[in-house]
Amino acid sequence: MSALVAEVAVVNLDQVLWQAWKSMDAPEGFHAEIIEGTITLSPTVGTRHFAVNRPVLHGLYGNLRGSDWTSGNVCNIIHGLKVLIPDVFVGPRHVEEIDHPEGLGLLASGIALVVETVSPGAEARQRDHVLKRRAYAAAGIPVYVIIDDYDDGGTVTILTGPDRERRAYGYSARIPYGRKAVIPEGPAKGFVIGPEITGERRA
Repeated sequence: MSALVAEVAVVNLDQVLWQAWKSMDAPEGFHAEIIEGTITLSPTVGTRHFAVNRPVLHGLYGNLRGSDWTSGNVCNIIHGLKVLIPDVFVGPRHVEEIDHPEGLGLLASGIALVVETVSPGAEARQRDHVLKRRAYAAAGIPVYVIIDDYDDGGTVTILTGPDRERRAYGYSARIPYGRKAVIPEGPAKGFVIGPEITGERRA
């Protein structure tokens, strides 16, 4: 297959997935994302997710009060024909500035930070640590935070310096539960994800 034919095939696949995603009705209790050539169904948040994401969401909201930024959650973040739904995000206070032309979500180009809290299971860890890591970097999201109960007793990983071409982040800090993980840059610079949010290290 020539490079041109391969490129056309990829474009066509992206279009097919995009049209399928727009027309699908996700089963109750799930949301649908387009990640690396696949429509992925993920369960909506459970009790632990809620217990972690709620203070992150509210804490960021307070941290950003008075600025041109705010926090949000459970919204389609769209980059080209890809769709991601972070647990928490930071975007412009006037979100209409980055509304998708078809009203399907928010444009990734205006998102400053995303947070994912890892669900149980190897598939969930692969999605957040590998697939979404590449997807958020490719979208140019400046800060990606992963909160993971299942990584060696619990860790908060903060990724910065996205390289769109390599689909990778240039800098990574992995902080164990029990210590303070501090957002190093962007509108939420200085915001702390510490034991009051994650709890202490888990057995």
